[in-house]
Amino acid sequence: MALDAQSAAKAPILTDVLTLTAQALPEVEALFTTARESLRGMVTVSGKVSAAALEDHQFAAHCLSWLATYVESLRQLRAWAERLEADGKFGDMEALILQIGFGEYLSQIHGGIPMSQGEVARLQDLRVTAEAPGAAAVRLMAQGNTSAARTALVALMRDNHGKATFGTSGLDDELEMIRDQFRRFADEQVVPHAHGWHLRDELIPMEIIEALAEMGVFGLTIPEEFGGFGLSKASMVVVSEELSRGYIGVGSLGTRSEIAAELILCGGTDAQKAQWLPKLASGEILPTAVFTEPNTGSDLGSLRTRAVKTEQGWEVTGNKTWITHAARTHVMTLLARTDPDTSDYKGLSMFLAEKTPGTDDAPFPTPGMTGGEIEVLGYRGMKEYELAFDGFKVKSDNLLGGVPGQGFKQLMQTFESARIQTAARAIGVAQSALEVGMKYAEDRKQFGKALIEFPRVAGKLAMMAVEIMIARQLTYFSAWQKDHDKRCDLEAGMAKLLGARVAWASADNALQIHGGNGFALEYQISRILCDARILNIFEGAAEIQAQVIARRLLD
Repeated sequence: MALDAQSAAKAPILTDVLTLTAQALPEVEALFTTARESLRGMVTVSGKVSAAALEDHQFAAHCLSWLATYVESLRQLRAWAERLEADGKFGDMEALILQIGFGEYLSQIHGGIPMSQGEVARLQDLRVTAEAPGAAAVRLMAQGNTSAARTALVALMRDNHGKATFGTSGLDDELEMIRDQFRRFADEQVVPHAHGWHLRDELIPMEIIEALAEMGVFGLTIPEEFGGFGLSKASMVVVSEELSRGYIGVGSLGTRSEIAAELILCGGTDAQKAQWLPKLASGEILPTAVFTEPNTGSDLGSLRTRAVKTEQGWEVTGNKTWITHAARTHVMTLLARTDPDTSDYKGLSMFLAEKTPGTDDAPFPTPGMTGGEIEVLGYRGMKEYELAFDGFKVKSDNLLGGVPGQGFKQLMQTFESARIQTAARAIGVAQSALEVGMKYAEDRKQFGKALIEFPRVAGKLAMMAVEIMIARQLTYFSAWQKDHDKRCDLEAGMAKLLGARVAWASADNALQIHGGNGFALEYQISRILCDARILNIFEGAAEIQAQVIARRLLD
């Protein structure tokens, strides 16, 4: 690090932070192992993990999920620091992020992890009595996250134009070049207009979608043989992050095509891949996902919308809700029940259901389907809809994979990518909140000085920066796992779980920095807060996500 011995004695930076964090990490890893075995004992019946017992002990199970997420987060934060140290890029700002992150998360592990505003995960909920932390952990907990450390971090962020959370993200040069390209696009084409789109509840202009298509957003990870660029999931994470920093709706446009393409790549026939993937990659067609129903929510196995085989193809009848960007898209990845004798996921099939893009006057002109808009607080740029199908026709060739009954399995294959993408969008929203909050804190004067000069304001900004970096590294790791053909449903779920909480906390704290002005619609932080709130719900609500993580941890 850059500090000499004399200045280090006065500064809040722990000069041996890399050593301390290396020593503290094995302790919490062992603590997690103890907690997992304790929960296993609570939910094991006749030698097997019982679903009913796991539900009875749901709070404890979710406590374990959050504990596991924190341990993995600390592991990835330290891995980030190690990479920077090896490259000679581990400076004072990075050291402060590392020590504050470890100091705070270790303290929460031992004192209580906030799962939500009113729910705290504690070790005693897992029937674990932790041994006294070792010397390294004690020092990090006592000296890592201090007011002086947070103030010092914000001072460095101001000197570095706020780049604490993306200037040294630990990515390779190609990914940083992609980030710079889309950061500029977001700053020039999205940020100046996003708040107006939100306030007027407008669809994102087609000019933006066309520009994204020209930049290759919709074909970023589609293989070159199908007209895409064949880039990594990590590249899509960076793109989603930066576009969502501009406006979550713009960041989510690429996600629509990404997930549709993955469904086709994983489950489609050769003919379906050849027909649909080039059109998705170029942006010639826009997709929407049609899964959720009014009375099912996350319980996809209970879907009632049915598809009946006819001589001409299939006819779909039923109702769907919370369908994003439904009106002006060209194709729906539509999940419906094709086996009427089933009442679970085994009878579901996925269709590539074609439709005619709508207009303002006629949003759903395709015969057999109608729809109405759901007015929402945020996440407005693509609009949400309820849809009704009555004899809606789908071609025989558009049954994904050509074999019925595979829909749920096909959908599950995309959940890793979907949750990685949601985590990336959450990071972008959190980054937006940080930048907006920091600018306001620098510009707003109270009692003769800028708000940022007050320790509690600076502290809020510092914790935003630290937690954004933690969530970012966890998300990058899940993308790395995916890119290297490793199972990453656990890591992707953790990234989504933590990222959504970080986005909400960042937006809430940035609004608090704005004071009363933050409650005024004219200030963009009011939009960022509304946009952040949805992240804890879609792609699996936080409670569902925690349950899935817990079940996976006990496998």
